[in-house]
Amino acid sequence: MMLLLAGFSPLVAPLGAQAQEEEAGRFQLERTEKGIVRLDTQSGTLTLCHEKDGNLVCRMAADERAAYEEELDRLTKRVEALEKGVPSGQTGEKTLGQSLPSDADIDRSFAIMEKMMKRFMGLAEELNREKQGDRLHPQKT
Repeated sequence: MMLLLAGFSPLVAPLGAQAQEEEAGRFQLERTEKGIVRLDTQSGTLTLCHEKDGNLVCRMAADERAAYEEELDRLTKRVEALEKGVPSGQTGEKTLGQSLPSDADIDRSFAIMEKMMKRFMGLAEELNREKQGDRLHPQKT
């Protein structure tokens, strides 16, 4: 498994480096009279920032904050629905079936498992008999 991961990592590393390069050029800063404006070149949003104690402090604009809150509410509802096992129609997301197997399904599964165990135990007994037979009748050379 470790060899598989080690062989895979050189293929993924360039993708991570490319993502970091894109992230590095994502924001552009411009000084203004009121502070610093940060432009997100991917989304086009502007954020007003200012320096405080040597750190750059940025606040979301009202419309960005509203969109952020809306997305947070949507994700919170999705998580709650997934935890409750609500059908996907109410959340707009596809979920795996949450129904339990029927008694017939359980009986069929146990019948298959029982058949497999009987075969396995039969093979084990056969191997044990062969081993005991070798002890009773050692081969002459």
